[in-house]
Amino acid sequence: MNILGLVYTSHDAGLALLTDGKPNIILEEERFNRIKHTLKYPRMAMDTVFGAGGTINLSDVDVITTPWNMERIRRSLLGAVFGQMPASLNLLRPEAHRTHTTGLLNVPLRLKLGMLSQFGLKKQPPIVQVGHHESHASVFFVSPFEEATVLVADGYGDDGATSAWLGRGNKIERQWSDPMFDSLGMLYTCVSEHLGFPFFQEGTVMALAAMGGPAYKEKFKDLIHLLPGGRIQINKSYINYPTHGLIEPFKPKFYAAFGPRRKSSEPLTEHHHNIAWALQHWTEEALIHITRELYRVHKNKNLVISGGVALNCVANGRILRDTDFERVWVPPVASDTGVCFGSALYHWHNTLGNNRGFELTHAFYGKEYNDAEIVSALGAAGLKYERMEEDALLKRVAKDLSEQKIVGWFQGRAEIGPRALGNRSILSSATSNAMKDLINARIKHREPFRPFAPVVLIERLNEFFEYEHPDPFMTVAPKIRPDKIALIPAAAHVDGTGRIQTIDRKANPRYYGVIEEYAKITGIPVLLNTSFNRQEPVVNAPAEAISCYLRTDMDRVVLGNYYVFDRNPDAIKRAFEKFNKAA
Repeated sequence: MNILGLVYTSHDAGLALLTDGKPNIILEEERFNRIKHTLKYPRMAMDTVFGAGGTINLSDVDVITTPWNMERIRRSLLGAVFGQMPASLNLLRPEAHRTHTTGLLNVPLRLKLGMLSQFGLKKQPPIVQVGHHESHASVFFVSPFEEATVLVADGYGDDGATSAWLGRGNKIERQWSDPMFDSLGMLYTCVSEHLGFPFFQEGTVMALAAMGGPAYKEKFKDLIHLLPGGRIQINKSYINYPTHGLIEPFKPKFYAAFGPRRKSSEPLTEHHHNIAWALQHWTEEALIHITRELYRVHKNKNLVISGGVALNCVANGRILRDTDFERVWVPPVASDTGVCFGSALYHWHNTLGNNRGFELTHAFYGKEYNDAEIVSALGAAGLKYERMEEDALLKRVAKDLSEQKIVGWFQGRAEIGPRALGNRSILSSATSNAMKDLINARIKHREPFRPFAPVVLIERLNEFFEYEHPDPFMTVAPKIRPDKIALIPAAAHVDGTGRIQTIDRKANPRYYGVIEEYAKITGIPVLLNTSFNRQEPVVNAPAEAISCYLRTDMDRVVLGNYYVFDRNPDAIKRAFEKFNKAA
């Protein structure tokens, strides 16, 4: 049975094709149309799967799922609009919901029209509406747990912002849900924007928080109220988004307490660091408050966290340290990049009652490009290259890394989710503290305080980090052991943590092999891993990887078995011209 999960009219549009309960392919439209967090109909992703070069026809799909329930959405919107009129009429303005389009009010019709336009298929598979938090919570079905407590926390769903679930076997059951505007995710987003960062830059603020202190701790405490029973409430005397959405998210009381909104062109000061610290601190405290109560009530040792808030790896680490949960699992697609997958999982297991038989152990379910496509892209760029056998390739790249070279690493199927996990990555040594600044200056051109993630061989995880659990998806930020910071200073954030990725040979043999060979040379089983991009979506196709290589000061790029060291000036010029024209 083929189930197609689709996301359209809301951010992170994309698809997931589930075949007999197992993921066949998962694609984010942004990787193809090059628009970050795109809201557009996933035309290019659909064409990749169902077009001329695809492996399946749309007519072979049995059912389509969407992670939004129309009845709930309309009820929630009408309730909000009629609740606080006339101010709440602002919620009807498109700019109040910049991460969604008005098409969200009728997703099934929009999907049908999109598929009709693209494929001319009048008889289409039936569309099943799965709730938003149901879709997030359904990642439980591919977790390592037979039974777990599930926490969903995001900006907002159909009818709530935070919800708790119990997962057992092939069923998930909602325990409770907090109202839409009592949202940790929405508060984090709006305070991040107040600090001068665009939407979807909450991770930047999480990093900034480590540079601040408790100057606003008590003032911020009044924003997030911790209620009995593990529930939370956002103080509405500070926030305006229940009536104005994202047009004007805060009331005068907020500005009186925390000052005016920072313009992106203005410098970051201690004042901004301290606001970020307070935001992160009380987000962590709220999540600890919720999860401690969940454990007290259900006594389950396993916790699954999903929703955009689950990307807060610092908070995830605290939950594991400061609650009685023994295992915490966060999928690589915890944000809305995963709800197409989750909606399909919900239908397969919860609705149809199929038993589980699949665990998500790696994230490589994107598109793969063959040798001919790689060679064609290299030829079009006019670059010299060498095709190498695997053993020689791994040794060459490891030697480059040991000599402090920065390497673009493009392999196999693209990873799913917002984080580079070893197939669309930029790799470097972590042995020099200057490497962070070097990568930022030469390649990423982003804020200097943002850390880079260390990737470590799973067998030597505990030797370098105060952590014992596998984390292939980069979801926690444990402390680096004090005696090891001097060996990998570039991997350490200012608070001594590192957002780790563990790697084992089975999940990604070639990626593991590079780190293993590097460890043979240096004795250090840790590299820096950052996403293969420069202020754009993570690269997907060989041509995009080559373009990024040419537009930055990367030393080497490896595509499959093809090792490139050439930096043809004419190719560099063409790459910049093409990229700027597209932008």
